[in-house]
Amino acid sequence: VQLVESGGGSVQPGGSLRLSCAASGIIFSSSAMNWYRQAPGKQRELVAASDSVGSTNYADSVKGRFTISRDNAKNTLYLQMNSLKPEDTAVYYCNTKTKNPWNRFDDHWGQGTQVTVSS
Repeated sequence: VQLVESGGGSVQPGGSLRLSCAASGIIFSSSAMNWYRQAPGKQRELVAASDSVGSTNYADSVKGRFTISRDNAKNTLYLQMNSLKPEDTAVYYCNTKTKNPWNRFDDHWGQGTQVTVSS
């Protein structure tokens, strides 16, 4: 499984960014996909989730501002981030889980992409 994020950068408060995650090694269309983030000194937290049937979920802190979407033809996951706040500053990670031969789930992570929101 390989997950490669892109699209991070620096933006002023109120700005927008779109993150992308190119996935390989999985049947993307039938995989649940997630975006996590980790700020300095804080635990990694789930930001948004997309299951294989189109349902989505968001952390309360990003509801109404972030949108998770996927293009199954391109095996790519997106995170559109609008109205960005300084507290959104973090490294953002793409994640998926696969079931191993022992019927347990293994986490797979991308390398992360830095998002910095600052004036």
